[in-house]
Amino acid sequence: MTLFAFLILFAAVVIGYILNLRAARAIRAGGTKLHSLDGFHGGFSALVTLVPTFFFIILWLMLQGTVIESMIKAGLPDGTLDGLGTGQVQLIMSEIRSIAGGRIFGTPEDWKLEAAERLVSLRSTSSLLLVVLTIALTAGLILLTRKTVRAEFRARQGVERIVLGLMVGCATVAIFVTIGIVGSLVFETYRFFEMVPFTDFLFGTSWEPQIPLREDQIAAKGAFGMLPVFLGTMVIATVAMVIAVPIGLFSAIYLHEFASPKIRAVIKPVLEILAGVPTVVYGFFAILVIAPAIRSFGTDLGLPIAPNTALAAGLVMGIMLVPFISSFADDALAAVPRSLRDGSLALGATQAETISKVLFPAAIPGIVGGILLAVSRAIGETMIVVMAAGLIAKMTINPLDSVTTVTVQIVTLLIGDTAFDSPKTLAAFALGMVLFVMTLIINIFALRIVRKYREIYD
Repeated sequence: MTLFAFLILFAAVVIGYILNLRAARAIRAGGTKLHSLDGFHGGFSALVTLVPTFFFIILWLMLQGTVIESMIKAGLPDGTLDGLGTGQVQLIMSEIRSIAGGRIFGTPEDWKLEAAERLVSLRSTSSLLLVVLTIALTAGLILLTRKTVRAEFRARQGVERIVLGLMVGCATVAIFVTIGIVGSLVFETYRFFEMVPFTDFLFGTSWEPQIPLREDQIAAKGAFGMLPVFLGTMVIATVAMVIAVPIGLFSAIYLHEFASPKIRAVIKPVLEILAGVPTVVYGFFAILVIAPAIRSFGTDLGLPIAPNTALAAGLVMGIMLVPFISSFADDALAAVPRSLRDGSLALGATQAETISKVLFPAAIPGIVGGILLAVSRAIGETMIVVMAAGLIAKMTINPLDSVTTVTVQIVTLLIGDTAFDSPKTLAAFALGMVLFVMTLIINIFALRIVRKYREIYD
């Protein structure tokens, strides 16, 4: 039904545009001069129909689940949820949703079956009501905008105001989303540090987030020292950058300065294709090809190598990052003014000297941008690390050992229906907050480098 509602919206937008366009043309054909072109009258109807209805559908879909869940809870037998914690209530609701979806495990209670039937009924009613209201809203907006087609109506200004409002709204949403992300990280991190001492997290050398969730459950006490996790992240990212940066820069220099047009036309698209390969494919390549090759090579040399190694994950991640650095560096070199290159060659510099002392320093801002993008991608990569490096956090810088990263631990901690009321789940936000601060420091440092060189070469 949701797809049907969007299809109705699309059809209404087209109908509104055509109706107003024809009406404007009819008025103009009668000899009356319109203030705006015919297309603006059609565009005004399309935008007025599209924007409010689209936001109405999105708002309906956002609130639908919460309202229905509240109605289901209110309809449960008296005393069913009394004395239960947030996590237990979520488990009950999850079971009801599973039953409603046809996934029944064991023999659920009768009241759960009744709640599931009521959930299915409410979802169907909500979807049908959404379609009906969408039809009514779009029809009303089409009729409303149809009456605006007059000689004196300023349709162009109306369209421009709506488009300007959309752009301002998008910018505002981006700002508030950023504030919301930072605010949620800060709030949940503060809750985590209420349960775990800040010094234990920041300087701890053991990461064991498994803790007992119930009094009768047997589990470890839990240790939340972040150093092993961030050390593993740095090890894998360092290996990746050691591979990606030289290969990416040298390939960009070769393609820009030395390769013939035919060779460039073949190599550059191949490099860019690497950027579109799914990370899970790189993960398979790492675990099926690179990791066995490293273990075989280590066995020949008598080196102890773990089944999952940071080296395997870093090598494959470096290959994945080559297109980012190469593309940015190539574009940066191409953006350097031709006069700098010609002036260097005219003064007697060789091509190698021109590249190393003129083109490369002038292209530093773009090159730094590409390397930063690659660093961010390396720090945020998850799938390759899960498949090739493992899940165990170790206090080691040995690339031949098994390590884990921040993003992998965040995913591991938040798998499933989790309630944010224990150190185990809140630790994910603490990791995310420290990772956010680290990337922010890296970006500030890179921005200073970019500004320094831009002052020289702009």
